[in-house]
Amino acid sequence: MSEGQNLTLHLDRDIIRKAKILAAKRGTSISGLVAEELVRIVGEDEAYEAAARAALALLDKGFHLGGEIRVSRDELHER
Repeated sequence: MSEGQNLTLHLDRDIIRKAKILAAKRGTSISGLVAEELVRIVGEDEAYEAAARAALALLDKGFHLGGEIRVSRDELHER
């Protein structure tokens, strides 16, 4: 991980107590838990954004479904 920056959070005392217990079970600190979760959330968001861009690019490009157009647009719309 690169050089970090401090962050101050205001949390309910009960949540802090439970987070300390959870952190101890996982062999880390509350700061470690928060950092790990934020990295996970940001990674998921970045992956979603990349997938959305790729899907939109495919839609812009269009799909060839293998068919052959045998009539003109005007012929299709004759009345």
